[in-house]
Amino acid sequence: MAKVKKAFFCRNCGYESAKWVGKCPSCGEWNTFVEETVQKEPAQPSFTPAGERNRPQPVREIQRQEYTRTDLGNGEMNRVLGGGLVQGSMILLGGEPGIGKSTLSLQLALKAGGIKTLYVSGEESPHQIKMRAERIGIGNDECYIYSETNLENILRQVTDYKPDLVIIDSIQTIHSDSIDSSPGSVSQIRECAALLMKYAKQTNTSVIIIGHITKDGIIAGPKILEHIVDVVLQFEGDNNNIYRILRSIKNRFGATFEIGVFEMRGEGLIEVTNPSEILLSHYDEPLSGIAVGAAVDGARAYLIETQALVSTAAYGTPQRSATGFDSRRLNMLLAVLEKRVGLKMYTKDVFLNFAGGFKISDTGLDMSVVAAILSSYFDRPLNNTTCFAGEIGLSGEIRPAPRSEQRISEAARLGFGRIIVSGYLRKSLPKPPKGIEIVYINKIEELARTLFGSGE
Repeated sequence: MAKVKKAFFCRNCGYESAKWVGKCPSCGEWNTFVEETVQKEPAQPSFTPAGERNRPQPVREIQRQEYTRTDLGNGEMNRVLGGGLVQGSMILLGGEPGIGKSTLSLQLALKAGGIKTLYVSGEESPHQIKMRAERIGIGNDECYIYSETNLENILRQVTDYKPDLVIIDSIQTIHSDSIDSSPGSVSQIRECAALLMKYAKQTNTSVIIIGHITKDGIIAGPKILEHIVDVVLQFEGDNNNIYRILRSIKNRFGATFEIGVFEMRGEGLIEVTNPSEILLSHYDEPLSGIAVGAAVDGARAYLIETQALVSTAAYGTPQRSATGFDSRRLNMLLAVLEKRVGLKMYTKDVFLNFAGGFKISDTGLDMSVVAAILSSYFDRPLNNTTCFAGEIGLSGEIRPAPRSEQRISEAARLGFGRIIVSGYLRKSLPKPPKGIEIVYINKIEELARTLFGSGE
């Protein structure tokens, strides 16, 4: 009887070692090695027709192939994928528990007209999926539900049914009989994903796999899982808020700067084609501490409401709290205000929030953050037809925000009469759109004077 061989694998990158080590030599992470049983794997099945052989070809003789994209019936998903689903591609969809990964996947299977889909679930029974499908709305008669965790049985069914799209929910629940380890282990995830990729490429079938994420927010399993697939999508959002963002991290068939915005409702995920409408509030009377910033996430421009509250610190140490914004950058902007404008921020509590619960990393919103803080500091409301776009440096200079033209166009489209930007854009910007005034400033001191006529 053959001796059972065991090895240690890194949970983060999949590096294999004959013995346990504290620090992974490949990725540098600590305490990530787990012991797994290794056995010789049988030859992987081939899905290509008999007689076809793969041969080396000179690069000049390779025929250029135009990728065929399929409309999924979801505009936001098509946008993130670069125009639709590419046949034969493999997509990895990750996100927090309860964020809506299964809902979005089932919605694609039910709403994609004319696409034969096989939805494989290793976490739910067909009756549970049926309940969600009735809530979403059944529209595709060629959507088949299959509850199974064994990879060999799944491949047997997809070979018989020959679907156009296969959805695996989730890859951490799938296991292969050829690997003697539990589902979700490094070996199982790596080998199951590799075999699904082989099936997708050889049969020109699209595959979407759902992946769990760890407490650190990264996709669970070896890092090689993200290298195997063609597209990596991250579903972001807060369970306490109704809005979700679908972000492309990797895309071999398109750009990675597109995002999709959804609203979670009882009937499923609803597309938000104009995020500015949900991120701007309308008030009966002007309020202090509110400024509108022109933001860009990827290639999409939108306006978002910035809310700030500045109050006297009741205790010795002032509080600094930022929701959806980097707290370290907030401290930097407060230090610039104290140094360049002369505000006594060391005696003030500062609270910052963005409408809709969005997490913002765009430095072009620095000016709107500072404007909201100034408005709350002096308790004077800002003009509700003015918006801001600019980055602030440590010396107090206003730098141009990326894609400033796109921000200005979005502000003009939504009816804003004035936008304040960096003075360095004075020569580079083309003729502004009709109906909007562009105000150029170079330093943060000018912002205070522009808003209130005085920086004191």
